[in-house]
Amino acid sequence: MFVFPDNLSEALEKLKLASTDSATDSVESCLDCLLKALANNNTEASMKIQEIGLLPLLPTLLNPQSSCTPKVANIIAELAKNEFMRSPCVEAGLIPPLIQLLNSTDQEVLLQTGRALGNICYDSQSSKEQFASTNIAEELVRLFQKQSEHEKKEMIFEVLAPLAENDVIKLQLVEAGLVECLLEVVAQTVDGEREEDVTQLKTASDLMVLLLLGDESMQKLFEGGKGSVFQRVLSWIPSHNHQLQLAGALAIANFARNDGNCIHMVDTGIVQKLLELLDRHVEEGNVTVQHAALSALRNLAIPVVNKSKMLSAGVADVVLKFLQSEMPPVQFKLLGTLRMLIDTQAEAADQLGTNGKLVERLVEWCEAKDHAGVMGESNRLLSALIRHSKSKEVVKTVIQGGGVKHLVTMATSEHMIMQNEALVALGLIAALELVAAEKDFVGASLVSVLHKLLSDERSAPEIKYNSMILICAVMGSEPLHKEVQSLAFLDVVSKLRAHENKTVSHQASLTEQRLTAQS
Repeated sequence: MFVFPDNLSEALEKLKLASTDSATDSVESCLDCLLKALANNNTEASMKIQEIGLLPLLPTLLNPQSSCTPKVANIIAELAKNEFMRSPCVEAGLIPPLIQLLNSTDQEVLLQTGRALGNICYDSQSSKEQFASTNIAEELVRLFQKQSEHEKKEMIFEVLAPLAENDVIKLQLVEAGLVECLLEVVAQTVDGEREEDVTQLKTASDLMVLLLLGDESMQKLFEGGKGSVFQRVLSWIPSHNHQLQLAGALAIANFARNDGNCIHMVDTGIVQKLLELLDRHVEEGNVTVQHAALSALRNLAIPVVNKSKMLSAGVADVVLKFLQSEMPPVQFKLLGTLRMLIDTQAEAADQLGTNGKLVERLVEWCEAKDHAGVMGESNRLLSALIRHSKSKEVVKTVIQGGGVKHLVTMATSEHMIMQNEALVALGLIAALELVAAEKDFVGASLVSVLHKLLSDERSAPEIKYNSMILICAVMGSEPLHKEVQSLAFLDVVSKLRAHENKTVSHQASLTEQRLTAQS
């Protein structure tokens, strides 16, 4: 059990006096006593300090002229290690005096102030919002511009990183000129061999990417694709430095968050740069770079006008080189990129859908139980290949590769969009190659899955509609027809004739006629 020093209440009295008077010696010993208590048991000491009401006394002790200031800032940094102390620190008015101290020339004051500010805003939404109403962005950028020492820059970076997670502050930092500072750091450290150069390069380029996560700050830096910042970031992609390649690709992925930007970037030849980068990493195999470049390509492929341009630039071929990857994050982005590319592109869907190696790998990933994301994306791509190609050959390739059972399972997904994609693909399989798929449909209990979907009141209208279309389609197969009869589908379907959705009720009438005629 931690015993709080007896002289603490006495120390507090002295501190109260000291905040009006300036007898520093007695204050120093009180502060030492607090630091010792915090070093002993931080959580409990912090609780006691809060109970005693010490926090509101600290702002007056943060006097730039006082020799006690580094200790006071150190105490605040220690207190703010605890999540429960961060808001109280803000409420006690500690931020403005701490920001003022950033102008100090004293190393120790700067170090402790940086720690204090960094800890207060770490993971705390409310304190970041309060920071947003101060001039901390300008102060920090100004301070950064004056620094030449590595340690000082690192200290400012440590305060900047958590602050830059707030969108309002992101914009303030961009407006205060932080980006120019970061680009300069990158230029100075890119060829550096020293460890501190490597660290600074990473911190500066990571922070740059973080600033681009805000919509407003990102658009401001894009400047319609003419921005000097955007141009500089582009030049990182062909760099020989992995960290810069990574930051460049992530930055492009962030710039590619709206259609206008994506269309502009594809028109100005960014795809070629990304493909060259990926080509280098088939051999060099840096997973984070692969992942980032694929993320950028996936985002760029979202606008419809970009798809055919990217396909003719050879994006699909380069992406397929990563099919062998054993890294789930890379697999996930690779699948997403291909799925975006073939959306509405029948010819590309046909080409990829008849690629036996691709289909084989997709079927394998449809069983990746440990990686739900990869499993979901493989199912969706398998279905997309069929839906967008509407091709007999693609359907044959999927049946031969053993993909049908996965599409039946996908129809039971908890995500309606995936259920629907699966049902449409299964409908096409039944329409184009029913005989070849019959055995797989029976083995995967397709008919009872459809019965469940139709009986479930929570099923969305389009799920009910597509399930009935599929029932009609499988009636041409004798074993499936028998199953339909044994499951009393007529009762379920006739109830749906009264469904509030017109399309569903109309399809229910048609399905009922079909079932009656063939019973």
